[in-house]
Amino acid sequence: MIDSDPLLVIIGFLLLIGGAEGVVQGAVRIADRIQVPPLLIGFTIVALGTSLPELAVAIEAITQNKPEIAIGGVMGSNVANIMLVLGTACMLGSGGDAGAGLRRDAMALIIATVILFIFVYYGEIPFIAGLGMIGLIVGYFAYSYHYSKGKEDHEDLEENWLPDNIVIAIIATIAGGIMIWQGAIVMLEGATGLATTYGIPDSVVGLSIVALGTSLPELAVTVIAAIRKQGGVAVGNVLGSNVMNILGVLGASSVVGGGIEIASDFAGRDIWVVVLTSGLVAAMLLDDRQIGPRVGATMIVGYIAYMSFLYFS
Repeated sequence: MIDSDPLLVIIGFLLLIGGAEGVVQGAVRIADRIQVPPLLIGFTIVALGTSLPELAVAIEAITQNKPEIAIGGVMGSNVANIMLVLGTACMLGSGGDAGAGLRRDAMALIIATVILFIFVYYGEIPFIAGLGMIGLIVGYFAYSYHYSKGKEDHEDLEENWLPDNIVIAIIATIAGGIMIWQGAIVMLEGATGLATTYGIPDSVVGLSIVALGTSLPELAVTVIAAIRKQGGVAVGNVLGSNVMNILGVLGASSVVGGGIEIASDFAGRDIWVVVLTSGLVAAMLLDDRQIGPRVGATMIVGYIAYMSFLYFS
């Protein structure tokens, strides 16, 4: 009998990628019509759209009483976003010099990572804390919008395959959202099936299979932006997605689940990987250092080593 779990994972990945593309392109087209600055699109709208797979998988995991997959998916996705996605962008020469906007976003990432660190060692994200995290991300997006509004921004938006029609853009955004949610259900079913078949812990499934799958939209968006030399969108997308993953995805998951228990396994190794990777990149951006191709290549090698360690250990 053929094992259908790998096929379910692949189908889930494809639905997540296709849905995220629809949401991102629709949202960017809508934002373009209301004249939202490109850097802000990278940090908010594109980041929100590419974080929808993480949100869908996390909430689905919580409803199935698999919090390790939800937590591992977010932590692993943040590591993948920094080491794999941003590393790829830097290899393509889009590490960019940090402007005021990126420094602000880097500081937001540091704060969000510290919050995650505290909850991991506390062993739980309470319901009230989840509400507070959602309030923080909404407040920060509102602050970013008002800060960026009216400021000159020389970067152009990436090309959009959607026609310049607000109705079609809204339809594409809604259809993409439906695809993302269905993709999350299918992928989670396949991933948990693989975990059961091969005896892989849920935490490792979340940190690797789920994290890599839900990071594919970020990789696609960032690589396209990097190739087109849109460094602000490329780096802003990664920073925004990571902040959204911690405050938005885990905050919403905590609210849906009435609080989330965090397994002690995450406190021993994986939270330190998240802190070190996010902290290193944020510190470089705050110090106005350009992240060059060599650093990018090192980040990718480091990510491969981390994935290998997870499985061989």
